[in-house]
Amino acid sequence: MDTILGINPVALFGQLLVGLINGSFYALLSLGLAIIFGLLRIINFAQGALYMIGAFLAWLGLEYWGLSYGWALLIVPLVVGLFGILIERFLIRPIAHEDHLYSLLLTFGVALVLQGVFSHVFGSSGKPYSIPEFLQGVANLGFMYLPIYRGWIIVVSLLVCFGTWWAIEKTKLGAYLRAGTENARLLQAFGINVPLMVTLTFGFGVALAGLAGVLAAPIYSVSPDMGANLLIVVFAIVVIGGMGSIGGAIITGISMGVIEGLTKYFYPEASNTIIFMVMVVVLLIKPAGLFGKEV
Repeated sequence: MDTILGINPVALFGQLLVGLINGSFYALLSLGLAIIFGLLRIINFAQGALYMIGAFLAWLGLEYWGLSYGWALLIVPLVVGLFGILIERFLIRPIAHEDHLYSLLLTFGVALVLQGVFSHVFGSSGKPYSIPEFLQGVANLGFMYLPIYRGWIIVVSLLVCFGTWWAIEKTKLGAYLRAGTENARLLQAFGINVPLMVTLTFGFGVALAGLAGVLAAPIYSVSPDMGANLLIVVFAIVVIGGMGSIGGAIITGISMGVIEGLTKYFYPEASNTIIFMVMVVVLLIKPAGLFGKEV
């Protein structure tokens, strides 16, 4: 395809696709963070490490246990979610009534321990995970060729993100979760097991990280550092969208991925910092974030 006004459409659409894929992972991970902070007021700095564990469990399942990709999509998020439940129950709950800084420091320490353990056991080099056969190949969209697996990532991420938003914002269960954030004692007086609800919510938030890890395994190198490299960007996205805003996390995650992709095409030197530049501007104009509520 010829260039138009100096713009190569093939290269531009290619970067937009990369941006959408990155945005899909940003949305899943920031959604998990937003759920955990917005509903539980816990700053989970271990989200990146749990994303890494999800990718490693998918690789281990395929390499040693014969676990297919389809089963990994179902089983790995449950396992990661269960691990998250154990973290909440035995590490976070004892300090639940302390300042938010304590949970941040605790989960940051957990992330460092997990990353160190996986680096020691598996080394720092990446592990390959092949794309499943039924998702291989490309689709001709007319204006570009779309790898089927990358399209699959975008579709699954959008379905999970907006399904989660609908469940939290539009259902009775979501109303209980939001009520528990405002007044846990009153909700417990109506017979709702608030501690169990908190634990399951935390488990679901980290299960989203495990799901993102499985989706990422076939296109990114499965390595102990993969979560650490992504976490700072995801936290910046959560801040831009508004801490605790479910819809803000989804919309901002996808949007920042697209903006990052466009920046890589038009001004590559700024692609690694554009999200943080946007964060600075948003905080100066609206400190609560684009979709956050002023305290």
